Amino acid sequence: MTDVKFTGGEASDLTRVERIGAHSHIRGLGLDDVLDARNVSQGMVGQIAARKAAGVILQMIKAGKIAGRAVLLAGQPGTGKTAIAMGMAKALGDETPFAMMAASEIFSLEMSKTEALTQAFRKAIGVRIKEETEVIEGEVVEVEVDRPAAGGAPKSGKMTLKTTEMETVYDLGAKMVEAVAKEKICAGDVISIDKASGKITRLGRSFTRSRDFDAMGPATRFVQCPDGELQRRRETVHVVTLHEIDVINSRTQGFLALFAGDTGEIRPEVREQIDAKVAEWREEGKAEMVPGVLFIDEVHMLDIECFAFLGRSLEGALAPVLVAATNRGLTKIRGTDLTSPHGIPVDLLDRLLIVSTQPYSEEEMHTIISIRAEEEDASLHADAARLLTKIGQECSLRYAIHLITAASLLAHKRKAAQVAVEDVSRAYTLFLDVQRSSQLMVDQADQFLYNELPDDMADAEGMAT
Repeated sequence: MTDVKFTGGEASDLTRVERIGAHSHIRGLGLDDVLDARNVSQGMVGQIAARKAAGVILQMIKAGKIAGRAVLLAGQPGTGKTAIAMGMAKALGDETPFAMMAASEIFSLEMSKTEALTQAFRKAIGVRIKEETEVIEGEVVEVEVDRPAAGGAPKSGKMTLKTTEMETVYDLGAKMVEAVAKEKICAGDVISIDKASGKITRLGRSFTRSRDFDAMGPATRFVQCPDGELQRRRETVHVVTLHEIDVINSRTQGFLALFAGDTGEIRPEVREQIDAKVAEWREEGKAEMVPGVLFIDEVHMLDIECFAFLGRSLEGALAPVLVAATNRGLTKIRGTDLTSPHGIPVDLLDRLLIVSTQPYSEEEMHTIISIRAEEEDASLHADAARLLTKIGQECSLRYAIHLITAASLLAHKRKAAQVAVEDVSRAYTLFLDVQRSSQLMVDQADQFLYNELPDDMADAEGMAT
């Protein structure tokens, strides 16, 4: 492999099916200009100190002043750790790589644990590559297509383009005629043609044709006729991750392997050559590094080997910002008999900036339930919202949020405009929470196969009988 290849991302219109996820209401961290957290903003509620700490980390990432650092979000279940990570991803924008993974994902038969972590690290490191391309940009004056007398596809044609200063006639071959027909280019369109690939992009309609607005519809975009020369150099910027470059250069099918998902293990030699080439591009000013964020959820599921690898990787020259989340307290480190805070070795904990999340108050829980109800298009009666808040306090916030959709369907079944208390109560009786389900297991222990009760529960049950 002598030349490192990469593919620039081409804009394409895709029809996406928007699904409501657990954190689809998160739009950012909800911070103001001085990094003070608003109580309710961008889908975030409460956790003022944790969000402010995340905002400071975010500013350092944007300024490019932090890399190879690690942050640990530690707190009880259901206190918004993943929501804060999602808010960071939204606030960073599309150009900064943000890779998410669960710690249990690395335990696979297809590749080693260290290879999975290496790929995750390189997914979170971007390369902004600058490329100069020659384009022809102008307003279409006339398009002539020569159609064969015997029929069939047209083979040649002419197209007249102009700017405010010049006008030129271009001969079109069969491929360009096909591209013009595909894009439905006609007189009055402002277009851009990439000389290297021959790709035609319609920029809009010329303002000189704005009097024909009624014949075109409101969706038509009007632009000025380009000035200067028709041929010009344009600098295009592509942001790709190191992992994408790895896959493109290590597989015979190239970038198609990214869509297949079967990337497999990548040889260290390939990565070394790519790192050397990227360093050469940086020296020439063709590329610059974009350190991103790698978020590892349930980090306590990693074993001692992975923690040792993480500690070593964070010291590398090309290391992203690591954000980890855990809900464990004092527990054993996986793969050892040693007990440590959060199930993480003490030497790695010493490298982490630890951000603590606190349980939500009743008012904050009520606000979160209202936001989730709006996200799920469920209209809650005030009494129903208060009941869900009470359920969230006594059971868990996640369980209360799950009841919103169930109660909304029950209300829709009885053709009600709002979710009432009776719908929430009905959903509460239909779906058990953890506490009631656990109590049911204890009460009916003798009716289940292979049941193993803790000693204290078994003694209490024996005394009761």
